[in-house]
Amino acid sequence: MTHPTSARDEVLARIRTALGADRAAPPDVAREYRTTDDRPREELLDLLVDRLEDYRAGVLRCSPSEIAATVARALDAGLGTGWDPADVVVAPGAPAEWRPAGLTEDDGRPAVDLAAFVATVTGVSVAIAETGTLVLDGSSLSGRRALSLLPDCLVCVVTADQVTGGVPEGLTRLDQTAPLTMISGPSATSDIELSRVEGVHGPRTLLVVLVS
Repeated sequence: MTHPTSARDEVLARIRTALGADRAAPPDVAREYRTTDDRPREELLDLLVDRLEDYRAGVLRCSPSEIAATVARALDAGLGTGWDPADVVVAPGAPAEWRPAGLTEDDGRPAVDLAAFVATVTGVSVAIAETGTLVLDGSSLSGRRALSLLPDCLVCVVTADQVTGGVPEGLTRLDQTAPLTMISGPSATSDIELSRVEGVHGPRTLLVVLVS
């Protein structure tokens, strides 16, 4: 008998033991859903904007040469004018041409220290138009998970080639073993008396710079 090597292995081993050896094979899973989207690129970008704004995220569109200036405008919208660049942390893999001058690059400091920053700037791995979902994968472009959760304002840069139509298509572009974070609008809950409260489990403000 092999011993479990992780908590996941232990849980799965207990499930197999509980189910027993004499059990029917699981039925085939129907996979008739759409795995690609043939809609024009601009239509998908417009759909993504519509979904993001429906979730109360702000969207600013720009050309590739205007990214840093548009990120600065997004920070103006989220923080108000006069914000200090030193108070904004950026994912280490974000290209220089995305960054307004003076931002603090994440250097792997303790995660709790990230809460001292007022905003974060990251890239994404995939953006899913149908659901308005941004997927961060823990890469240097997306940054570690704590980077997108602790500061109160999150600015994500999305390029047009990262936008897919539906979830199945988006998932095919991702490493399924990566620490994926899926973001659909600002963090919010309505658990208490059905009253919407934003910023409970993550950033209160989500701003997307869409490059097309």
